Amino acid sequence: MQVKESVIVITGAASGIGAAAAVALAAAGAKVVLGDRSEEKLETVRQNIKDAGGNVVAKAVNVTEEQSVQSLMDFAVAQFDCINVVLACAGIIRDSFLVTPDRESGKVKKFMTTEQWQQVIDVNMTGVFLTLREAAIRMVDNKWEGVLIPVSSINKAGELGQLNYASTKAAVALWPKILAGEFHARGIKNIRVAAIAPGYVETALLTAIRPEILQGIIHEIPLGRLVKTDEIVATVKFIIENGAVHGTTLEVSGGIIGKGLAK
Repeated sequence: MQVKESVIVITGAASGIGAAAAVALAAAGAKVVLGDRSEEKLETVRQNIKDAGGNVVAKAVNVTEEQSVQSLMDFAVAQFDCINVVLACAGIIRDSFLVTPDRESGKVKKFMTTEQWQQVIDVNMTGVFLTLREAAIRMVDNKWEGVLIPVSSINKAGELGQLNYASTKAAVALWPKILAGEFHARGIKNIRVAAIAPGYVETALLTAIRPEILQGIIHEIPLGRLVKTDEIVATVKFIIENGAVHGTTLEVSGGIIGKGLAK
């Protein structure tokens, strides 16, 4: 496969890795379909790509709702007659320790709420499941060649304060191997699956935190700096263009092995 002329659906496309990938892939000649809940930010990304001469469309999507994801995939097909690549970037964090005792009384004063747990599960796991499933249905039915690229994280190895987030990212990291096996068992040869597990990436969300915390994060990275978004995008391009990349999760972390700061 080549990036040029491929139809690429990106969720979480209004910011962060999703937005950076959308801009770069469109610049490389892809036909890009943007999806995100934030319509205002989504429109900004779409307009920027269009102004640069890219072939782009956008549609609001809630990845936790089945019909919304189905609508996004149908929109992509209606616009470009095909789906070749799905990059599932939509994700959230709702960090908290499981329980936090009061220092004086020793009694629990705070805990991870059911809402904090469920919101992350709904977006980061169920949302990715629906995104991959609905794309795969259309790709199988129409025999379109392509690749599904879910986004995991190096925090799949575990991170204090991220029982919810790390659990979803550990699950997603397993999916390429499972899905590659399922596709092989069912004779599906036109779809590959490969995930990316980024480390700490130089996005606006991360660079906006307090300088002392940011320096603590960078201290943990053997590379000595944050991973750049264009390095993540280069990995996406590599997956798309290398047909032997299937059933695996690629870490792009600058050497960090999942040990981060306690929240």
